[in-house]
Amino acid sequence: MKRKQIILSFMVALALSFTYSQSAHAALGGRSDTITSDQKALRAVHRATMSHTGYTVEMVVSDATTVREYVSSAGIVFGIAWDGYVNPDLTQLLGSFWGEYSSASKNSSRKFGRKHQQISTDNIVVEKWGHMRNLQGRAYVPSLIPTGVSIDEIK
Repeated sequence: MKRKQIILSFMVALALSFTYSQSAHAALGGRSDTITSDQKALRAVHRATMSHTGYTVEMVVSDATTVREYVSSAGIVFGIAWDGYVNPDLTQLLGSFWGEYSSASKNSSRKFGRKHQQISTDNIVVEKWGHMRNLQGRAYVPSLIPTGVSIDEIK
């Protein structure tokens, strides 16, 4: 009986921590104030803010990865890009789009030998490429990209 209570308590704590971490980090599609939570989750430090016409880029750097978050003038994160030794935790960075990306990724056929992967859905595009110790990628929501901004600027 006691073992069941311990297991049940553990499962409840695990579910609550998962729920809290998912709601605390909106990332892609979220408001720019979520960048601080992304920074903490990635164990990164804020390195720079670069202003461009119609958007800003917030760059955070960890020991293994550099992540750039593209924020519209309305304060919404419309794209992310990364490079480094490892891919970042996309669960964190894709926020509410993670489920859609995960489902599409499971349903896509894997092409062995290809170093470029692109997953596109109705709402999000995620691209990954590179090789060991030099992994890169980007993700964006086409409907959130500000007018006059090209997807080629998300890099």
